Amino acid sequence: MQKPGSAPLARQTMAFVLAGGRGSRLMELTDRRAKPAVYFGGKSRIIDFALSNALNSGIRRIGVATQYKAHSLIRHLQRGWNFFRPERNEIFDIFPASQRVSEELWYLGTADAVYQNLDILKDYDSEYFVVLAGDHIYKMDYEDMLKQHVEAKADVTIGCLEVPRMEATGFGVMHVDTEDRVISFIEKPKDPPAMPGEPDKALASMGIYVFNTKFLMDELRRDAEDPNSSHDFGKDIIPHIVKHGKAVAHHFETSCVRSRAESISYWRDVGTVDAYWEANIDLTSVVPDLDLYDRDWPIWTYGEVTPPAKFVHNEENRRGYALSSLVSGGCIVSGASLNRALLFTGVRCNSYSHVESSVVLPYAEIGRSARLRNVVVDSRVQIPEGLVVGEDPDFDARRFRRTENGICLITQPMIDALKG
Repeated sequence: MQKPGSAPLARQTMAFVLAGGRGSRLMELTDRRAKPAVYFGGKSRIIDFALSNALNSGIRRIGVATQYKAHSLIRHLQRGWNFFRPERNEIFDIFPASQRVSEELWYLGTADAVYQNLDILKDYDSEYFVVLAGDHIYKMDYEDMLKQHVEAKADVTIGCLEVPRMEATGFGVMHVDTEDRVISFIEKPKDPPAMPGEPDKALASMGIYVFNTKFLMDELRRDAEDPNSSHDFGKDIIPHIVKHGKAVAHHFETSCVRSRAESISYWRDVGTVDAYWEANIDLTSVVPDLDLYDRDWPIWTYGEVTPPAKFVHNEENRRGYALSSLVSGGCIVSGASLNRALLFTGVRCNSYSHVESSVVLPYAEIGRSARLRNVVVDSRVQIPEGLVVGEDPDFDARRFRRTENGICLITQPMIDALKG
């Protein structure tokens, strides 16, 4: 082990990504896959952002804990994240819930997901341990957070977002002093405490935690023996450290990675159909809030081998074209029109169809003369010829999952029900 200060702290760190959650607010999008495995941005999965942040920060020991309907996620990780080399002291491990501690127990909470694998994790011999949520979209350099953790001699350092105070009611909220030491941690408060000197803002937890590894292991063992604990970082581990140790808040603004094209510190929880649609559609803007073209901080993913996207036909009312859209490899736009659309890999849009303000997941097919507006189409869905969605709200709501903001989620079982 290198001495602290002789190498980047990230090289002495293990990142552990919690990726077992369903994400039920995404409705049918997570019927067959966990939330971290949901597609995002044309070719990526949501989990790729946390993993890419770790890799770009210099962390070369990474573990991913999976649980809910993990096949799609595990397959993606095996295909897209299999380039780590043990002979270079690099590790990439997947930790499915495998009842290692008890034959009757799956992961009981986020802290238990780490605790059940302590016998493996201790062999990685990492000085520091970063716990990450695998279901948010953002770019962040964890090295900066590690430096603050070491300099502050903290027991835990908590990644925090500055948000309007009354919008923090759905988060765990930090009440901090003027030196960013956490005085109290409150889960989803009705009246969130304000930041010092910022009465209209609050510090919300990002679900990102930095620990010294030995300290964390001791805390997890203590928590595992507590019959009253739910074995969760946000509900149990962090409040206990705030009360009995030293917890420090790390401001996302200080370590957020921004390209020249990005004007804000971008972080999104795409946990609802509305938020998911909005974040994807924003990428079709001339200058989106999130820059996926930043070569200095790439978002790594499974690079599926596909032919280029193709646009064909140039006849009146049967012209293949796209305006303000993202079209991924393997797509064929055959005499169809796209406007503010995001097409994932292998989508086919047939003649006379029109797709507007819509997100279409991989290998879906849009039938002839279909008109889709403000929709999310799940992967491999076969949109029938002439289907119209987005023009009659009441009719849409009877056939598909329609949100309060008017976004329709379309899955294959919903299409099959139309035929019945």
